[in-house]
Amino acid sequence: MIRTAILTYHQAALFELGCAVELFSLERPEFDCWYQTDVVSLSNESMTYTGGIQIQASFVESLKVYDFLVIPSWPTDESKAVPKNIDEEITRFYNDGKRIVSFCSGAFLVAKLGILDGKEATTHWRYAESFKTQFPHVKYVEDVLYTYDGKIGCSAGSSSAIDLGLEVIRNDYGHEIANKVARRMVLSAHRKGGQSQYAETPLPPSNNQFSVALDWALSNLSAVISIDELAQKANMSRRTFDRKFRANLNITPKDWLTHQRLNRAKSLLEERDYSIERIAEECGFDNATTMRHHFRKEFGIPPNSFRQQFRTSHPS
Repeated sequence: MIRTAILTYHQAALFELGCAVELFSLERPEFDCWYQTDVVSLSNESMTYTGGIQIQASFVESLKVYDFLVIPSWPTDESKAVPKNIDEEITRFYNDGKRIVSFCSGAFLVAKLGILDGKEATTHWRYAESFKTQFPHVKYVEDVLYTYDGKIGCSAGSSSAIDLGLEVIRNDYGHEIANKVARRMVLSAHRKGGQSQYAETPLPPSNNQFSVALDWALSNLSAVISIDELAQKANMSRRTFDRKFRANLNITPKDWLTHQRLNRAKSLLEERDYSIERIAEECGFDNATTMRHHFRKEFGIPPNSFRQQFRTSHPS
């Protein structure tokens, strides 16, 4: 059980607060172990949000009992001072070695406390220049969905908060559970943090041919799949398919397919005692050597190390 606090305040952003609640506070009886979460405020005052909505959070004087802190938002105004009790509690929380993630403008609060000095961080692209000006000692990362090192995480705006939350869940409870949470939220498996914050040409929801092609690929990862075949499934020429794929998903079809195979490999490493050779075969790689190469390049560790780390962190 991971004791989790979602910090809120007067005029906080509702969307990011809702994302945090959906990710970490919603009851999930299908899992044997889950977060125990409170929405808390360090100020004992009534709170009104956008549209005049009022929310009653749990007033706490200390964050001492919690293991994990989520900061969904914070004012970006440089003149907005951090209340002394919030400064003291979050600084103590960090100094105790506990984990903190921020969504969207929440990074401004973490940065104001000096916690992000010397670390990589991001926020919504519209706040980027202000953030870099206010916090020159932070290593700001341009145009990514999130940054996360296992202890400190920052997401860009809106839906990127969900991507970071799913990454946290995957680290805490494994790839399979993270995918189940994403599925319940009617989302695809979470995106990597290094992807662009926005695509110039969003994929139209009605583009069923495109979706059919991707769904077919996901159902046949163990097979040899050519990009020409994918284009044919989408009823497009190869040139049109490549162009639309890159414009909409900000990744090439080949790289997307490799990433899906690696996601499948992670699931099998966590769930099965298969040999690396068999997992490579199940995921459609030419051989185990090829899978090891891509796995290390993508995740920074070899497959066997990932399996050992998972079993240490998430015993069955």
